[in-house]
Amino acid sequence: MRFPKLPRSIRQLSSYVLAIALGVVLTVSTLQVLPSQAEPAPPIGDTSQLIAQRQSPATAAIGSTSFVTAAVNHVGSAVVRIDTERTITRRVDPFMEDPFFRRFFGDGFSQQMPPSEQLRGLGSGFIIDKSGLVMTNAHVVDKADKVTVRLKDGRTFEGKVQGIDEVTDLAVVKINAGNDLPVAPLGSSTNVQVGDWAIAVGNPLGFDNTVTLGIVSTLKRSSAQVGISDKRLDFIQTDAAINPGNSGGPLLNGQGEVIGINTAIRPDAMGIGFAIPIDKAKAIAAQLQRDGKVAHPYLGVQMLTLTPDLAKQNNTDPNSPIQIPEINGVFVMRVVPNSPAASAGIRRGDVILQVDGKAITSAEQLQNVVEDSRLGQVLQLKVQRGNQTQQLSIRTAELQNAS
Repeated sequence: MRFPKLPRSIRQLSSYVLAIALGVVLTVSTLQVLPSQAEPAPPIGDTSQLIAQRQSPATAAIGSTSFVTAAVNHVGSAVVRIDTERTITRRVDPFMEDPFFRRFFGDGFSQQMPPSEQLRGLGSGFIIDKSGLVMTNAHVVDKADKVTVRLKDGRTFEGKVQGIDEVTDLAVVKINAGNDLPVAPLGSSTNVQVGDWAIAVGNPLGFDNTVTLGIVSTLKRSSAQVGISDKRLDFIQTDAAINPGNSGGPLLNGQGEVIGINTAIRPDAMGIGFAIPIDKAKAIAAQLQRDGKVAHPYLGVQMLTLTPDLAKQNNTDPNSPIQIPEINGVFVMRVVPNSPAASAGIRRGDVILQVDGKAITSAEQLQNVVEDSRLGQVLQLKVQRGNQTQQLSIRTAELQNAS
């Protein structure tokens, strides 16, 4: 079938449209090599320099190797799997030894009950020194009778726990595997910002060498907010998937540097993970290597951040047993017996307003001040008790002495 010839004007229009289309294609294909005013033009046909200048973690994925791959390769084989064993001795139930029980069930029933049970655990860690020092979470190796460290290449070594700090959930394990082990590059958590890339590496649920990607969701998430008030930590929060088995593994930035230690502590968490900042971990690890433990100062109070609104809600409740000053400060809910706070005369219902002349407006702030103090240091507290304020001196003591 033959089509009639288009009018000359229409053919001109078609040629014009085709020329524009070709121009768009050519423009798109050459955008990558066009230099900006601030950048010298690379040699014709050589775009590697310009691509390297403009490449970021987000655009690196376009190439043959993504920034995630590069980051994980940077850590290399320094991430390890940690398997633990612990034997639990069963306590014989007196009910089973009762003659009435034996009359109906026989002596053989209680004898069939195993006298002990072996519990197995799984976690992650990473090598921080060529001599075989491994950093992990305290809850991964705590109370373990046997610790086995498996490298990425399949080699396994018996691990010796050098030190555990339950307060910060950190531990150091030593393996004897020569002096040329791969070491994870430690970065700094000081410069981490919300929105930065976060890459979790570990062995979640027993799936070895698993990598998950997310971002830093928030910083300085306190242990009290997370729901573990017995810890003294400010976590890095991330949406990179962290599951049981990830505990103790590294959280990396986009350059493959360790910025945190993954901690699977919330079984109900979905899409939220937490990591101990690496700067905190470095300081604790150094003390664990040197002394095998870390001494934490404490006052001996259970406390709550007080605001005027919170106090007003309490005061308007007819069933409230106490009237609280409607101010900002730290409310003392309980004083631990035989603690520094008890010796200093602090009472339940007191509101701590200042420490050494500095205003205190939250429980987390007071906890950080105490944590940064020295053992035996005397702190000057300004306390409001009812309608009066008092100055109290309190000497810190070691946390593990608390009852």
